[in-house]
Order: sequence, then C-alpha cells, then structure tokens
Amino acid sequence: MATVALSSIAKSFGSTKVLGGVDLDIADGEFLTLVGPSGCGKSTLIRIIAGLEHQDGGGVAIGGSRVDHLRPHERRVAMVFQSYALYPHMSVRANIALPLTMSRLSLRQRLPLLRLLSRRRREVMRGIEADVGAVAMQLQLDHLLDRKPAQLSGGQRQRVALGRAMVRQPAVFLMDEPLSNLDAKLRVHMRTELAELHKRLGATFIYVTHDQVEAMTMSDRVAMMDSGSILQLGTPSRLYEKPASLKVAQFIGSPAINLLPATVAAAGRLELFGRPMALAVPLAQGQAVTLGIRSEALALVHGEPGAPGRAWFTARLRRKENLGSEYILHFDLAGRDAQGVTMRTTPAIAAGLSEAAEVTLGFDEAACHIFGTDGGRVEPRGENGATGSVVPLRA
Repeated sequence: MATVALSSIAKSFGSTKVLGGVDLDIADGEFLTLVGPSGCGKSTLIRIIAGLEHQDGGGVAIGGSRVDHLRPHERRVAMVFQSYALYPHMSVRANIALPLTMSRLSLRQRLPLLRLLSRRRREVMRGIEADVGAVAMQLQLDHLLDRKPAQLSGGQRQRVALGRAMVRQPAVFLMDEPLSNLDAKLRVHMRTELAELHKRLGATFIYVTHDQVEAMTMSDRVAMMDSGSILQLGTPSRLYEKPASLKVAQFIGSPAINLLPATVAAAGRLELFGRPMALAVPLAQGQAVTLGIRSEALALVHGEPGAPGRAWFTARLRRKENLGSEYILHFDLAGRDAQGVTMRTTPAIAAGLSEAAEVTLGFDEAACHIFGTDGGRVEPRGENGATGSVVPLRA
C-alpha cells in the first residue's frame, strides 16, 4: 500500500512559520497536486515527505507505517526536481542506473579496480541493465541511452529524471515543479505524458506546482495551499465550481474570476450597483459581499435587460485578446475606472464589437459565487425559502 498520511505537520525556519499543522491523507495510486502561490509551503511539505527536511511537529506515514525516523533512501519514495539534477558527465544510461548501482552494489564492488574482479558485480550489473532498458523503453529513451544530458532537449532531460525515479520502483513519486523550466508547448506535451505515465504505473503521485493549469489537468485531487495551510482539498472540478474561499476562487481559473462589489439589502436580498437581485443571503442588511463571476458566465445583453434571475451592468470594451478558437474581452466598468472584468466568447461575437464600445453585460445569478467580508463562501437562500449558509474559513 502506498498511502501517505500527514498529521499536524508543522515547520518553521527561525521565526518564520512555514507550515502550521497540515493534515492530509493521500490514497494509494492517487495523483494529488499541491498548488498555491510561491512561498505557501508546498515545496517544504513535499521535502518533509521525502525526508529532505525534518518537521518541527507532526508525523508522516507511508503505507500505514511511520517514516519520520527513516532516512530519505529508506522511505521508498523517489523525487523529481525542478532542475532535473542529472550528472552532466554521465550518459543517460548511467544517470538512470545510478540509484540501482548505489543500492545493489557494495562499496567494494563500486571501486574502479576491484570491481573488474568481481563475478557477483557482473551478475548484478546485468540485472541493472535489464531494469534500465525496461524503463527506457517505457519513456521512449532507449535510442538515447549513450548520450550525455547536454545532448538532450529539455523534455528528454525531464524524461531521464523520471526514468531515474521509476527504476527504483518506489511506493510514492514526489515531483517538485518538474515542468517549470520547459517552454509552453513542451509543458503541454509533458502534462499528457505524466498523466499517461501515472495511469500505466498505478503509483501514488504527489505533485507540486504553482501553475493551476497543471493542477487542473492532471490531478485526481488538488490541495490548494496558502500561508502554510490547506485552504481547500477536492477534485479540480470542485475547486473550480465551488471554491470555499475568495483566495481559492482567485487562484483557480484562467482568466481570473471577475469580482464585483455588492451589498445586502432588506430581507437579505443582494444589490449590485444599486439594482436589486433575486439572490438572498443569510447576512444582516448593510453588509458588503463580493460576487465572483467566471468569464464564461458573462454574456452580451441585447434588448431590455433585467430578465428574472439575471443581473446586468454596463461596461466599455478596452481590449480584445485573440486566442484563436476564442477571445478574451477586457472591459472597464462604466463609471468605475479602477475596476474591470473579462468575458470569454467566440470570434464571431468579438468581431462585432469595436474598441471603446459600450455594452450591457449580464449573467445568470445562479452562476455567481458569493463571499463575505472575511473571504469565506456564503451560500444563498433557495427560492423555496431554504436557509443559506456561511462557510467558515479554515484557520
């Protein structure tokens, strides 16, 4: 079993608190991604799992057994680093084989002169060669085994680093931003390769990234981190469609979610720019809230606005962003110079709009997310009078 259980993991560097009691259970064979802004503690957490850092409090269990007392090579984990960490003077074959030569050969058998006299060493090396060849075939590196890292592309170097991890047959793969050094096209290709590799191996993957696209496209579950704690844990769809806090909503999604100020009027009804909405929340009159609307939820309003269950506001087109199959339109809100919104739309609709055009934008009220002054999610009251709720933020 390659389950990973983290209980109350705490870590500080001097007076700086990096992790504040993280609890996380990862299932056998799961692809879990730790995502969040730089400095949120995700890399420190994965290094603690690997044994490269020691936590100040809490414990790490792999396969149901505590591993806090074990050294990194005893934990049955393999780590893939952002910088590949390949030895430049070694061939691809030697780089992949290195973990096996270190674990299967004694110090005597590795000595330059004595190793030539050892029959046992030759037998072990035949086994290592077979294991390296099998991994190289899986990663399509078999024709590159005699090359040095300097003769490889970025994607090939990354596959060599993966091969060096795979050849150990670890219980858990740990990956710390392994694609961040690649260009945009190669990152897309490597995302597919990693997802397919995970399916083939059926191993537990723990992946660290600050790129929310990587987190959304590859993961079974995503743990969104900030300031040393997990803000939300769930499937990529769950984090996108029902963010637990304003921070999660702002980080997950591209382009970033649109945020509009609203207030609570009589009977809990919301008002947007002074116009009443059908939405009602369990908050006191006069409180401020923030409405989050995804760019794809906005649409141009033609004719008379104000259909039941739909909110609207006026805006001026500032810029068109051509993405080929779709456009991202950037608007300024009329009378609010410091605030803007984005709308995802088709090329046909974008072609009908000129720069500085004033338009009316609308959205289905059921598609918006409501956040209180503390950034926590607020669930609206239903049409049948069902009580809404305020989701408390995790400490």
